[in-house]
Amino acid sequence: MAKPRIFISSTFYDLRQVRSDLNMFIESLGYDTVRNEEGDIPYGKDEALEEYCYKEIKSIDILVSIIGGRFGSESKRNTSSISQIELKTALKEGKQVYTFIDKNVLSEYETFLLNKESDIKYKYVDDKRIYKFIEEIKGLNANNNIKGFETATDITKYLKEQFAGLFQRFLEEQTRIKEISIINNLEKTANTLNKLVNYLSDENKDQSEEINRILTINHPLVEQMRNELDIPYNFYIEGEKDLNELLVARGFSKDEFSQLMDEENKYFYWDKSTSRKQIDLKISQSIFEEHKLKFIKKTDWNDSYFVLKETEKSEDNDLPF
Repeated sequence: MAKPRIFISSTFYDLRQVRSDLNMFIESLGYDTVRNEEGDIPYGKDEALEEYCYKEIKSIDILVSIIGGRFGSESKRNTSSISQIELKTALKEGKQVYTFIDKNVLSEYETFLLNKESDIKYKYVDDKRIYKFIEEIKGLNANNNIKGFETATDITKYLKEQFAGLFQRFLEEQTRIKEISIINNLEKTANTLNKLVNYLSDENKDQSEEINRILTINHPLVEQMRNELDIPYNFYIEGEKDLNELLVARGFSKDEFSQLMDEENKYFYWDKSTSRKQIDLKISQSIFEEHKLKFIKKTDWNDSYFVLKETEKSEDNDLPF
């Protein structure tokens, strides 16, 4: 089983005990620790040894950077230390990074900020480039969470909380992945049903009564009526008679006046009156043929086929003369 690989980056001699304690903590969690003093990094013969440390960082999951008072070995690349470049490499590779700085060093860093241009000696560091590096880290837009520490216990306590948080976030993301998967499956199913309906509509108009029933249940008119009129149950409409009976059952009445005024005879009309609203509905006659509902694809459906209009009644209408 794959385990998280955690790289411990720091100077060695002054932080040897902290590295050892941190190694014990990480291994107690069942994770793998990467430390150069333990031979965890495979060194080759073609490049400087430090380059193999940087390459190893590409295959880790987390880097723990510990900054103390010693600058450490200077890199052959530039004037940075090896541990500084290890941290920069991890940030460049997008790794999860936790940075810990000795509290005395972190406190004296404020003095450095006030005296950056002065050539003074500092009590807790052997090279002021350490403070310049801390300033660089603090200036990053991301992954610049810095914690002070006095002992290895401070580090392990904080990491324990952070690892628990990462695990909890992982569980949340797994739940989201399941939800997205369900939604995607539903969308695929809906698309398949739509294709089936369209296929049956094109190829099997005159086949069996059962096929026709499936098509009418999925008819765009039925779907729009279910949504617009808030009908919670499944139904299907074979013709004008079914449509009228359904609307009457929902409290509508034939609007004979509007029907009479429609000289072109384009729509069927119904209305419904409540204490607060006047509801007018018209449905195009063009979607019927010989009093039967025609088969129409969803892509061919036009909003003008079904027009529902709700008007708020004026309170004055309820006043006596």
